[in-house]
Amino acid sequence: MTITFITGANKGLGRETARRLTEHGHTVLLGARDREQGEKAAAALGARYVPLDVSDDASVAAAAENVAAREGRIDVLINNAGVHGPAGDPSTLTAADALAVLDVNVIGVIRTTTAFLPLLRRSDDPVIVNVSSGMGSLALTHDPTRPESHVVAPLYTASKAALTMLTTQYAKGLKGIRVNAADPGYTATDLNGHSGPQTVTEGTDAIVALATEGPAAGTGRFVSRHGEIAWS
Repeated sequence: MTITFITGANKGLGRETARRLTEHGHTVLLGARDREQGEKAAAALGARYVPLDVSDDASVAAAAENVAAREGRIDVLINNAGVHGPAGDPSTLTAADALAVLDVNVIGVIRTTTAFLPLLRRSDDPVIVNVSSGMGSLALTHDPTRPESHVVAPLYTASKAALTMLTTQYAKGLKGIRVNAADPGYTATDLNGHSGPQTVTEGTDAIVALATEGPAAGTGRFVSRHGEIAWS
């Protein structure tokens, strides 16, 4: 039985990923800050709720200890939790704004990955999926035919560019673990006021594919629902 831990899984892409992987036969551990929402989502999906705030060292450590005591390992870690931050004119951005976004979208991934690595290393086929975004791609944000090129979201885009590069470095440095990044595409979620044209099911296609592919699949890739994409 594949055991999968998903961060930020009480709503949006995380919840839909949890639903689909549960249907796929995974034992899903649903990490979320809000206990009420997390427990409600877990009960509805047939998952197990684990309290987790990726911006808090103690919370992340406690979550890893919780899983170590109950399941003893995980096979797949999906770093999904994310925040958007300010959009539009960047002239009023503050250091506090930047720290708040980076603390979840990048540093939160580092906290969680480091804490859960001992559990992943007990798996026969350990996998990490980082939910990044085409919004962090130079190519896509400079292509006028792409929706990514029409959005000004300085901190979100910067954090996702950093996350994709972090993914490639993990892929090189973590031997025996497949580490890939997923681009959900422009999906209707709370993050964008449900303005995206894709459904959450379409938005989780790449995440689910990376979480369920076989041991021979590659590492260090950036993948959308349409296939591998260039980051630069």
